[in-house]
Amino acid sequence: MDTNLVVYNTLTRKKEKFEPINPPFVGMYVCGPTVYSDVHLGNSRTFISFDIIYRYLAHLGYKVRYVRNITDAGHLEGDRDEGEDKFAKKAKLEKLEPMEVVQKYTIGFHDVMRIFNTLSPSIEPTATGHISEQIEMVKEIIDNGYAYEVGGTVYFDVEKYNKDYPYGQLTNRKLEDLLEGTRELSGQDEKKGRLDFALWIKAKPETLMKWPSPWGWGFPGWHIECSAMSTKYLGETFDIHGGGMDLQATHHTNEIAQSQACNNTTPVKYWMHTNMLTVNGARMSKSAGNGFLPRELFTGDHPLLERGYSPMVVRFFMAQSHYRSTLDFSNEALQAAEKGFQKLIKAGETLHKLTAASESTVTINEIKTKCYQAMDDDFNTPVLIAHLFDLVRIINSVNDGKEKLSQSDLEEAKKLYQSFVFDVLGLQQELLESTENSGLTGDLIDLILNLRLEAKKNKDFATADKIRDELTEKGVKIKDTKDGFEWEIE
Repeated sequence: MDTNLVVYNTLTRKKEKFEPINPPFVGMYVCGPTVYSDVHLGNSRTFISFDIIYRYLAHLGYKVRYVRNITDAGHLEGDRDEGEDKFAKKAKLEKLEPMEVVQKYTIGFHDVMRIFNTLSPSIEPTATGHISEQIEMVKEIIDNGYAYEVGGTVYFDVEKYNKDYPYGQLTNRKLEDLLEGTRELSGQDEKKGRLDFALWIKAKPETLMKWPSPWGWGFPGWHIECSAMSTKYLGETFDIHGGGMDLQATHHTNEIAQSQACNNTTPVKYWMHTNMLTVNGARMSKSAGNGFLPRELFTGDHPLLERGYSPMVVRFFMAQSHYRSTLDFSNEALQAAEKGFQKLIKAGETLHKLTAASESTVTINEIKTKCYQAMDDDFNTPVLIAHLFDLVRIINSVNDGKEKLSQSDLEEAKKLYQSFVFDVLGLQQELLESTENSGLTGDLIDLILNLRLEAKKNKDFATADKIRDELTEKGVKIKDTKDGFEWEIE
């Protein structure tokens, strides 16, 4: 399959023509959530971004196997293979079994993804469901000479690996630079090197989640799960590996090292990363008090939010920024996105009411070409949206009688709108809800305006004016036409 798609490869730090290893098959692995708490907005942005990438690849005709894991074991509090397992800690706090915690937050994650209208991955493996694969990979890494065992814990030997392969290649850093930023080992530290990380961790007597292994009872380190599961389902080398940019320096760097040490081959052809979120220009974080969960964004139940915003408005807002760009949340930006989203959806409704002319005065093919060019340029959704609003302008112009579309161009416009608004961007028509128009839906607005039309026919102008004025106050812009009325949310 020959396409014009180019993608930015974090590993090479440049855009490259997308050429799958075994076309038309595409293997894509995205690091999924760690399910010991509610999914946060930064995670949501990553999964929405890769949902759009998944949708576009499928739209181009690729057969995509999309694997997104669930981390449900082995994620410690500390970043140096120390501290308590996050699942066990949460289980103790909530007086639950660890897998009850996993089930609760996995369901919550799926609920949020469904609300955001993301497609389900082809495979969603869990760390606890692939313990044997992780143990076998650790054994292979030891046999290849890149890991060592100390008292039941197995560590990856970073400095030995770096003699054969560049450990810091993903972030373009040399080992010496990485060592400078790492504290010296203490006298009681088991590791040989400061950057060594655990592949398998010895369980303490009180450890809740543990499994038997050749090195005794224990549990896997965080990084090994992705290497084991991506290899199982996508092969030793596959096309795309994605996640948030916060995973580059440690998690993805260690994934590359583990997979290469085990399989003696480069594991991934294209590394792709989403950028971080900010709020009013400041980095979003729980500690700063400016982070919010998706449900807080939907309800407006947060001190930084003036009101709630619907899931499709949030998805549209995210798509207005390129996945590799910083995305800044503010009430002003969300409200602007809300107006743009409603205008885009309203244009789709208008499009299906248009009547074809004998010939066109405008061309759809030029916009179609630009839409594909935007997505072919590393999935550039903000440029795509700009071209879709060119289509909106044409739709409204034809509706006002200023332009004409032939039957073939009208059908092409409908196909283009469906393909990019719904199929690729993954947007949906939804209830129109805000503080100003609380409880109003499209069907309800139509019903009220039909009542107004009936009042006008009965010469009850006082009632007609009252309906118009009250809807206007709620942000509904009404336009009387010879056939009845049109409306949009301002």
